[in-house]
Amino acid sequence: MLDFRLKVFYTVAQTLNFNKAAEKLFISQPAVTKHIRELEQHFGITLFNREHKRISLTKEGEIVKQYAHNIFEQYQKLDFELNLLKNKTAGALRIGASTTIAQYIIPPVLAAFHKRFPEVSLNLYNANSLDIEHLLLSGNIDLGIVEGTNMNTDLRYLPFMKDEIVLVTSVKNRNLKKDTISIKDLRTLPLIMREEGSGTFDIIRNTLRKSGFELENLTIEMQLGSTEAIKNYLLHSDTFAFLSVYGIRTELSSDKLQIIDIKDLEINRMLSFAYKQGQPLPLAELFIQFASFNQ
Repeated sequence: MLDFRLKVFYTVAQTLNFNKAAEKLFISQPAVTKHIRELEQHFGITLFNREHKRISLTKEGEIVKQYAHNIFEQYQKLDFELNLLKNKTAGALRIGASTTIAQYIIPPVLAAFHKRFPEVSLNLYNANSLDIEHLLLSGNIDLGIVEGTNMNTDLRYLPFMKDEIVLVTSVKNRNLKKDTISIKDLRTLPLIMREEGSGTFDIIRNTLRKSGFELENLTIEMQLGSTEAIKNYLLHSDTFAFLSVYGIRTELSSDKLQIIDIKDLEINRMLSFAYKQGQPLPLAELFIQFASFNQ
């Protein structure tokens, strides 16, 4: 019974909403309240601050949340180890991937992993790299795959694969005069950029800065929140954008977009797995090993 009350508490602690927790646990809201009250009585503490119909964790609640996270993590490891003994790999794995990776790189890996381990339930969350790191730290996902240069000291990063960012434009760009430019020519081009917080934005800003260029010196016409939005904008304008080569393969092969080479400038990055410091969960470790051999 105590384990279930702890599960109820942990669900409320993640959602900070009794009704949402009840929906996730398939029990009533009064039942959630009852289990929380009994858990508070058991420990002799208050777990939540309740003010103006909003709740937040007390200091004691924060401590219990961390221990609850560790307990359920150990349960997941136990399930994994016992399933391996039965020649059975099962469980649930929550993966968060930044936009480019989620849309263009990881889906084939997910399909191959599911075919190999059909009893593993996979959930993929799509957000920019900074948000993925926040989801990891809050315990809402088990494994992240991120791009860019963010290095949170509470997370561990493992290299996954290399990616290249290239300058592209529509083949119908009326202002396109040559397919190779100098880095100084960037100042004259109308650019579409990803939003701040995305790994693509960070790597472009940092690489250009090393070459003596600040983004403020460029002509940024607009910032859009996804590669798909940028590609469609390019197809209907005479603008340029920096995009991952993985995100434009279809448009290159169908002769809709083209790459513009920039003399003496290469933008390369490493895509990385990320997880909370310590050992990754067994299923996360299994996926890392599988993806590394099936990229």
